[in-house]
Amino acid sequence: MKLSTIFWNNRTELAVSTEKGMAPLSLMGNSDLLGYSESINSFLGNWENLKTLKTEINIRGPELKTLKEGEFRYAPAIGKPGKILCIGLNYKSHIEETNDKPPEFPVIFSKFTNSIAGHEEDIPLPVNSNQVDYEGELGLIIGKEAYMVPENQALGHVFGYFVGNDVSARDLQRKTSQWLLGKTCEKFFPTGPCIVTADEIPEPQKLSIKTTVNGEIRQNSNTSNMIFSCKNLISYISQYMKLEPGDVISTGTPDGVIAGFPEEKRVWLSDGDVVEVEIEKIGKIRNRFVK
Repeated sequence: MKLSTIFWNNRTELAVSTEKGMAPLSLMGNSDLLGYSESINSFLGNWENLKTLKTEINIRGPELKTLKEGEFRYAPAIGKPGKILCIGLNYKSHIEETNDKPPEFPVIFSKFTNSIAGHEEDIPLPVNSNQVDYEGELGLIIGKEAYMVPENQALGHVFGYFVGNDVSARDLQRKTSQWLLGKTCEKFFPTGPCIVTADEIPEPQKLSIKTTVNGEIRQNSNTSNMIFSCKNLISYISQYMKLEPGDVISTGTPDGVIAGFPEEKRVWLSDGDVVEVEIEKIGKIRNRFVK
């Protein structure tokens, strides 16, 4: 199931993406679903609510009321998670292009909720940076509390997967030994276009991932190339902190970022550039960068 958060009818609402169109929960006519309609949080850790929604969609079938593109806007797919944990240097090819050393353990850093943006939302270019870069990534959202979880059970704690872009201001990122400043500028983490529930992606390490800038392919890889897999990351992080429903892990980017180009060929993102990140079985996010 593909769950999106949308702006529609002067409110934010949860909807299901179907072949027919986008189906807001409030149009399904089921009073049991109205209490779940405002955000994804009602379904995190509550599989019964998800079963109710699936049943309702199957019952409605062709009578399901939907919205067409243009009748709504996408909101950030992940809501406002308690933790946004990002993984650096998780593809060997990316490490090689940036002349970094392969990590012995996952490199973990954070973004804050101010960085969250949605599919088709404009991303402001910081006035104090001139080296803004893209990083297409697979993201996952935790659905069940995970603490001290063994690797072979880790994927059972995932609610679903989404497409993310770990936008980075490289001059700010490298300004000190801490990456945070360059990673969490306003709207520097667009997500979407939906969250695909984990039952539809039983093997997250076999997904193609592609990033384009103004239609030109820049990144073209597969999640099978990760150094630390999704289940490894969940298990590792849970040894040190409790992962709670709604927490997000962005699993790292493959090669092809601007920072990996020879210095004389680096053309950083500028006003009007459109970046698209597409992941197999999930979908595509598109964002324009603006002054």
